[in-house]
Amino acid sequence: MEKIESKNINKIKYNNVLQKIFSFLHQKRLLQVIKNNIKIQNILNINIKNYKEYHDIFSTIKIDIKPSNSFGQFINLNEEDKKYYHIYFNDNKEEIKNKYSLSKGDKVTKIKILIDYQIKSLSHIFWECIGIESINFKKFYRNNIENMSDMFYDCTSLKEINFSSFNTDNVTDMSYMFNGCAFLEELNLINFRTNKVTDMIGMFHACTSLKKINISSFNTENVTDMSKMFSKCSSLKEINLSNLNTKNVDNMSKMFAHCSSLKEIDVSNFNIENVSNMSNMFFECFSLKKLDLSKWNTESVNDISYMFANCLSLEEINLSNFNTENVDSMEGTFSGCSSLKEINLSNFNTHNVTKMRGMFYKCSALKEINLSNFITNDVYNISGMFSGCASLKKLDISNFDTQRVTYMNEMFSGCSNLEELSIYNFNFSNVIDAQKMFSGCSKLKKINLSNEQIALFITLIGSFEECPEELQIIDEFHPEINE
Repeated sequence: MEKIESKNINKIKYNNVLQKIFSFLHQKRLLQVIKNNIKIQNILNINIKNYKEYHDIFSTIKIDIKPSNSFGQFINLNEEDKKYYHIYFNDNKEEIKNKYSLSKGDKVTKIKILIDYQIKSLSHIFWECIGIESINFKKFYRNNIENMSDMFYDCTSLKEINFSSFNTDNVTDMSYMFNGCAFLEELNLINFRTNKVTDMIGMFHACTSLKKINISSFNTENVTDMSKMFSKCSSLKEINLSNLNTKNVDNMSKMFAHCSSLKEIDVSNFNIENVSNMSNMFFECFSLKKLDLSKWNTESVNDISYMFANCLSLEEINLSNFNTENVDSMEGTFSGCSSLKEINLSNFNTHNVTKMRGMFYKCSALKEINLSNFITNDVYNISGMFSGCASLKKLDISNFDTQRVTYMNEMFSGCSNLEELSIYNFNFSNVIDAQKMFSGCSKLKKINLSNEQIALFITLIGSFEECPEELQIIDEFHPEINE
């Protein structure tokens, strides 16, 4: 087998070396060894160097190796240096045995990795290393690491990481750092210094077993993106965000989405004056019962679509200071909030909103709602807006201007207790879909509509077969012309 001489190592580009080392773990070429109950007696060492400056700093990785149909091995590139081994792909099983004097019943226990000081990025370094259960950064006092994005991406067997000696002073990117670490139950990041970090998108995304996380040391004053930061942390029941500085954050979309075990969260201290996107922010926070956002300055927000969607347990929400003058989309904002009995939106400015589709969809406990302040001049989609609001008995949205609306389908479907509806100023001239608009409205007795629109309205709807026979469609303001 041809060996690579150590004097030629400097010709190997860093990225290629790093990629080979960890794609080796990812592809589990070492795993066949374990399938046959073979053990490497000595700890294997990988030397990642730029050969410009040497520092004796390493991380220790304990491996729980699983079976695979392929195998390979680490081969020593420098016979004089007994301490460190380099990566070399080898599919010769007998050669592996001979090289390491492997015997039946043996298995790999640890791999040590030496990372040269010149390397500044640990991005993707453990990408999809699904065999790793524990990582301990030992004597890792590096202060030149700048990028830790995707560092442990989809390490689905990882249960423990020790960062006690880890230095993050100069890191700027932590996006998707722990993404998909489905077996991590606890993370202590008390030593993390994050004052230079600008990107935390998806940092803990899909850490589905994470029950406890300590980020009390985080300085996030320079972070601009926190979207999906804790999304799909479905086991997280509580989190302390009191120290989080959000003054420069622009994106909070899906920040807590699918945090289905989170019963309470205090975000009242958030400075969100620069946030533009809050879509799906609390999406499917099934256990969340109360939210106080009364101190938020939302003047820069343009998207709150599905912001509270499927918060099934949400009973109370304070949006008294919400400034929505720049919001374009309110699609599905409160959809699926089935425990919400009342909501005050009197301060909402909707003059720039174009989408209200499913805004209150399946708000089945909502008994009344005042939308008299809503301006809908630019709205084109209100389909399913009140669909499934089974507790509503009376609804007055006579102030709605629907001259640009093209979709009204299923707008009131499933409003099974609705008795009176005022849509007096509705204009149906541009509507192309009004199917099932009143499907399931079995108690609807009266619709107040301008006489000028009644004929077109009836033609458009076609059938009111699911409504009671005594349903009246009348112009209450001009009773003399009602038939």
